[in-house]
Amino acid sequence: MHIERSPSFGWTVSEWIAAYRKQSLTPDSLLALLDAFPSDDRAWISLVQREQLTAQLAELEQRLAAVEGDLDRLPLYGVPFAIKDNIDAAGWATTAACPAFAYVAASDAAVVGKLRAAGAILMGKTNLDQFATGLVGTRSPHGAVPNSFDPAYVSGGSSSGSASVVARGLVAFSLGTDTAGSGRVPAGFNNIVGLKPTKGRLSNTGLVPACRTVDCISVFALTVDDAQTVAAIAAGYDATDAYSRPNPNTAPVAVGNKIRLAVPDTLEFFGDSQNQAVFERALATFGALGADITRIDFAPFRQLAEQLYYGSWVAERTVAVEGMLARAPEAIDPVVRGIVENGLAYTACDAYKAEYLRAELSRRINDSLAGYDALLVPTSPTLRTLAEMEAEPVLFNSQFGYYTNFTNLADLSALALPAGLRSDGLPAGITLIAPAWHDLALADVGKRWQAYLNLPLGATGRALPAPTHATAAQAPGSVRVAVVGAHLTGMPLNFQLTTRNAVRVEQTLTADHYRLYALPGTVPPKPGLARADSGGPIVVELWDMPMACFGEFVAEIPAPLGIGNLTLADGRTVKGFICEPWALAGARDITDFGGWRAYIASLQSA
Repeated sequence: MHIERSPSFGWTVSEWIAAYRKQSLTPDSLLALLDAFPSDDRAWISLVQREQLTAQLAELEQRLAAVEGDLDRLPLYGVPFAIKDNIDAAGWATTAACPAFAYVAASDAAVVGKLRAAGAILMGKTNLDQFATGLVGTRSPHGAVPNSFDPAYVSGGSSSGSASVVARGLVAFSLGTDTAGSGRVPAGFNNIVGLKPTKGRLSNTGLVPACRTVDCISVFALTVDDAQTVAAIAAGYDATDAYSRPNPNTAPVAVGNKIRLAVPDTLEFFGDSQNQAVFERALATFGALGADITRIDFAPFRQLAEQLYYGSWVAERTVAVEGMLARAPEAIDPVVRGIVENGLAYTACDAYKAEYLRAELSRRINDSLAGYDALLVPTSPTLRTLAEMEAEPVLFNSQFGYYTNFTNLADLSALALPAGLRSDGLPAGITLIAPAWHDLALADVGKRWQAYLNLPLGATGRALPAPTHATAAQAPGSVRVAVVGAHLTGMPLNFQLTTRNAVRVEQTLTADHYRLYALPGTVPPKPGLARADSGGPIVVELWDMPMACFGEFVAEIPAPLGIGNLTLADGRTVKGFICEPWALAGARDITDFGGWRAYIASLQSA
């Protein structure tokens, strides 16, 4: 058996998993990967030591033995990852890029614990804008993290190091954080995916807060599929985090064939014609994909974005670092200190007024997004050099957040995507934004987008891997339902699916042991499907419905119909319409038509 001892940089999560399953790779290869890491890399604050890595590999073998070698129970087995250095890992120092603040974490952050339990291997902790204050990647005593395409440009922040190590393929995924856009701006500047989950979807236990009420731990990856996989493993309600919340499972898990996009009625690029050109090209591409694109009023988004740094919300950052401000203010980066000291000027009355305004603008924003699958915006309107950022550290930082700062205040989910290279060879990105818990629907659009563009991954130059799923994977938190008659697309009862955020997955066939009947006296006309000793394959549509909506959908189904388990031609079993046998005695057998649609067409042509 050939064992690959030195994996190439730039492997995706799915490629690591495939290599382990084919036994062309063992986790010990991570030692060789570590040896190949560049020296003097400003993306890292703490890089794993060989003895730490060896200890993790030993723990991994124990995990594998505990599940009797079943890799399905270790979905991230041996996959290397990194975390931003404001997130705890047991036995590692957490510094938030402020050495005077450092402490050794006694336990893993909740999300880190879940990832390690799934088999992932921590390779290091990454550089950031100090105390996660900034969108630039330059406000660190460890130095600025350069852009992975051109070191003269900024990497974006505050999750600069986490984005850089993924873009260059050193790890398969990383964790960042996102308060004002820190999980999206670096993704856009480095040609990778940045998933900013719904607030509370991932636990913040073990995170050094920036603005505790709006902080989100985020995921960077080379592909949307990888980011979605990692987020699904890391997610879950955590009673130890006061801002954690369970997923209600009512939001759509995918989108329909025709994507419905909202776009700001006025677009701002601060004179950056190259970013503007990439975004206009993205709009044209979505048009080519058949998307419906509608301009909406961007004023409430813009007004809410301004509140995060130019209103009393900045006082929440002050609260997060008040101990350091009192104990050692000189240890804080001067720009960061200037920002957080501004919070001391606000009163409790100011804070309540700001919350009232946030609630009002958030309501307007969420109402304006109703009826759309996503708001499409540039990830950042512009990109700047390190020299430019040094000259205007606050102004240009503010520009970077033009399309991001409002997102968490309005309780929205977001997904940053690569959109191609500018004429100067630097990347630019787009971001899809939707209401809370629409994370899976955004990922569905993102996967279509990434597959269509087929851009190289990050700065690795590697191509997007071919899809690994032969059939559409069922989204977590959904029920896959087979419909056979009046609920088919275009039929009278289809609205009972669409109004419950169900999404059509595919058209397929049942196994060949079913018979189809036209039930007499039903309004609207309905068929009955029944298992039999002999029959034929019947056309059905598969729909994924949010789990919380399934019960009320079933409650509307009249006798003699019901929901049971249906076997498909390829052997899959799904929930589907079945009919009680007593109702079939006087019904017409229409099995030979092969489906309800063909039978209805025969009546109309008769």
